[in-house]
Amino acid sequence: MKYISTRGGSQPLDFTGVLMAGLAPDGGLYVPETWPRLPAGMAGKTYQETAEAVLSLLAPDIPVDDLKALLADTYTPRPDGFSTQEVTPLKKLDNQLSVLELFHGPTIAFKDVALQFLGRLFDHTLRKSEKSITILGATSGDTGSAAIEGCRHAAGAEIFILYPDGRTSDVQRRQMTTVDAPNVHTIAIQGSFDDCQAIVKKCFNDSEFRARTALSAVNSINWARIAAQIVYYVHTAYKYREPVTFVVPTGNFGNVYAAYAARAMGAPVARLVVASNRNDILSRFLQTGSMTARTVEPSLSPSMDIQVSSNFERLLFEAVGRDGKRVEAFMDAFAAQGHYEVPPAAMKSIRDVFIGGTCDDDQTLAAIKQAQNSYGYLLDPHTAVGFAVYDRLKDSLGPSVLIATAHPAKFPDAVERATGMRPALPPHLADLFDRSEHYDVLPADAQAVQAFILGKI
Repeated sequence: MKYISTRGGSQPLDFTGVLMAGLAPDGGLYVPETWPRLPAGMAGKTYQETAEAVLSLLAPDIPVDDLKALLADTYTPRPDGFSTQEVTPLKKLDNQLSVLELFHGPTIAFKDVALQFLGRLFDHTLRKSEKSITILGATSGDTGSAAIEGCRHAAGAEIFILYPDGRTSDVQRRQMTTVDAPNVHTIAIQGSFDDCQAIVKKCFNDSEFRARTALSAVNSINWARIAAQIVYYVHTAYKYREPVTFVVPTGNFGNVYAAYAARAMGAPVARLVVASNRNDILSRFLQTGSMTARTVEPSLSPSMDIQVSSNFERLLFEAVGRDGKRVEAFMDAFAAQGHYEVPPAAMKSIRDVFIGGTCDDDQTLAAIKQAQNSYGYLLDPHTAVGFAVYDRLKDSLGPSVLIATAHPAKFPDAVERATGMRPALPPHLADLFDRSEHYDVLPADAQAVQAFILGKI
């Protein structure tokens, strides 16, 4: 199994090489050279068994015994890990709709499912190689704390997380800034998540800086993140007797792309619903065929306040027949003008799988209230965006699974506005607001961030 760049200008790597590289040297994202096919007999497996089956196909360079040990260490319930043997429980709401709860990890958001495994992968690889790395990530809210929690114990890893100053929930921020570890550095960037993400990409595209710092990524630009997320889609799809539709609230496209990858590997997935908040670049694209960025607007679902959806490049690569030069031209146009148009044939292949929908803040609050009144089920505002879009489309969808991306206690203000109920944090986070915060504030400038990193490593 080899991985190639979506822009066609980098040498293929194996899984471990992609894990350590993060972004391809030509600026593209790594994808499998060919999609492996899932074996027969996937139904009825435990979560760990599904993970072993999927990841042994995607990471054959990791010895099977090592992979089994890493998966057992990651997904066996423990006080500082996942709280349930199921890892990602499926809760039925009615005869058509179920909710896949991805928030039972230590930071109570879906990023834990991949990043708890990714941190152990980094530790395993670094110990074998006796090398050190600098982990750099951008977060709109949840990736940062999950990356810190997953990677802070990795041997030889120095971790730098950029987040948009004042644009996360208080819980999200404190989960990053209260970690007291010498190798963890949280940086509040005076700008949007897109600014944070652009800084990360500039750092990776600076070959001298990248080599000097041994840079690696924890964002979903790193294929290893996507690989670990594919597992829960495969595991869930095989619980159904017919192909199932997944409804995914998403801004950066990584989570829903993992569902697409599961489908490409043969999992029984019907359609994929992309649910957007007021920053609706993805749903607008699915309607018009035009990818056009607008100004990022703060919302009740801050993890989706994004206008540059990095992972969409991977889907675009498939839609244009894996033509790296065409992808590069699209990405150059978007960087220069904030806009590109996808040709009709490529759009048809995308629309055959994806449906888009948008939900504003008022509709988000209404969806939280509706789910509580109708099902006695409390949603966080991101999951509520998916619920609202599903409710609008449900007559045409068939069996559906709504992806619950975060515990409602991560966004208590929005939940309380909608329902009058203020969800409590789980016991392991009960003292979160009593902990001291540690962070630095920097301008939205790549050179300033690079200077800060060089001063710490």
